[in-house]
Amino acid sequence: GSRGPGRVAGPELSARDPAPSAQLGSGCAAGRARPGPRCSSSPTAASCGAGRCSGGRGARGRGRCGGLRDRRCEPPPPSVRREDLWVRGGRVLDPEKLFFEERRVADEQRDCGGCILAPGFIDVQINGTGWGRWLGTQRRSSGPRANLFFSVAAGGFGVDFSQATEDVGSGVALVARRILSHGVTSFCPTLVTSPPEVYHKVLPQIPVKSGGPHGAGVLGVHLEGPFISREKRGAHPEAHLRSFEANAFQDVLATYGSLDNVRIVTLAPELGRSHEVIRALTALGICVSLGHSVADLGTAEEAVQSGATFITHLFNAMLPFHHRDPGIVGLLTSDQLPPGRHIFYGLIADGMHTNPAALRIAHRAHPKGEWPGRAGVGRSAGGTGPEVPSPAGLVLVTDAVPALGLGNGRHTLGQQEVEVNGLTAYVAGTKTLSGSIAPMDACVRHFLRATGCGVESALEAASLHPARLLGLEKHKGTLDFGADADFVVLDDSLHVRATYILGELVWQAEVARQ
Repeated sequence: GSRGPGRVAGPELSARDPAPSAQLGSGCAAGRARPGPRCSSSPTAASCGAGRCSGGRGARGRGRCGGLRDRRCEPPPPSVRREDLWVRGGRVLDPEKLFFEERRVADEQRDCGGCILAPGFIDVQINGTGWGRWLGTQRRSSGPRANLFFSVAAGGFGVDFSQATEDVGSGVALVARRILSHGVTSFCPTLVTSPPEVYHKVLPQIPVKSGGPHGAGVLGVHLEGPFISREKRGAHPEAHLRSFEANAFQDVLATYGSLDNVRIVTLAPELGRSHEVIRALTALGICVSLGHSVADLGTAEEAVQSGATFITHLFNAMLPFHHRDPGIVGLLTSDQLPPGRHIFYGLIADGMHTNPAALRIAHRAHPKGEWPGRAGVGRSAGGTGPEVPSPAGLVLVTDAVPALGLGNGRHTLGQQEVEVNGLTAYVAGTKTLSGSIAPMDACVRHFLRATGCGVESALEAASLHPARLLGLEKHKGTLDFGADADFVVLDDSLHVRATYILGELVWQAEVARQ
């Protein structure tokens, strides 16, 4: 069973049952809707605090939890409901099986004290993080970026995934442990543009790995570059940028080496022969993302038609929106995408990279997970008929650099030197932004404040949506029956109180402060 904050109650663990069950109650929130009458089983995120829940199916067993009902139910459901979360064998358990088939109750019962229970966060773009002696947080309140928090540390060092060390795995393990305190249970270590010898040395040392007490799970590597635009390279070193040669995909293999551990590749679709590369990568099950690009909308649409499904840090390192040619940003409302093909888009909600007004535009493009009307998706053919909700595409990412948590000063990012001043990281000696120094939970809080989207939508953007992007929504980003019991316990202000992976407590605020 899981071990969590609060009191323990119930019978001793049964020696006859190798997989005891655990029940979390009293103010928790389940992170995916359970199908009810006239409801589909489409997942949603959830949020609840004691005394704030309504609607949904009744709670099962003892204790009180809250969860969302499915958004496709009729009549329109309330946002939360009361329900307990049951865990056994590292997965979310359907208690009806326990009650009516096995005729048992929980072996352990945990009181979450009125906190919010949500699926664990998934960060698909993180370049590294700092590791130091943490002193707390500071607040800056001025202008549209009010109430931003940044971490302060004394001493320590940064882990940079783009550095070809002899023991890359140790650095990944350090980051995996560090991000547990920010509610991240799975992540994609990200490498920025580097010379081929770096990829050849680093990639074999970052295998896919399940999460646990040792740290967050590794879902695969995100390769951001080197096949990107020189004009929109941002913090990527120009000397190591590449274009596709005559044998385009062979050039990719020569640059990266083995792709066995790769999950996402960011490239610029305007590069010659890029569509050939997109088709080859997607055939291997690798997600192709569009970014660091000067592509117009037509080129971006062709890339999606070839298999691209993601946009790397929307608005940043791409052509700005223009009413005659909105560029990659126009994919959010394009009606030229293949039926059933949806585009996901990453957002850095750190208060620096993306203005709150831009965050609101991105959120309101698909506020309820609905996509532009076209035959087969959204409205029925001809533009009439009811809207059919589809998976929402907004994915919160940190784009965190190794300087995260290390305070002001100079640090590295791949082959570049980065200078941190307050809340901002720049390429040293320039005013070019170089990744973020905000952790995922801070991004969730800022996104919530900036957009007014509702707690459940903010939590979905950091959990369910990235899981859907990677095709993992049956196991990650949800608290539906049978899913991995990866979840985070949050207070009402969405600060992390505890993190669980596969039903096991892996980080707790009270313990960390001791």
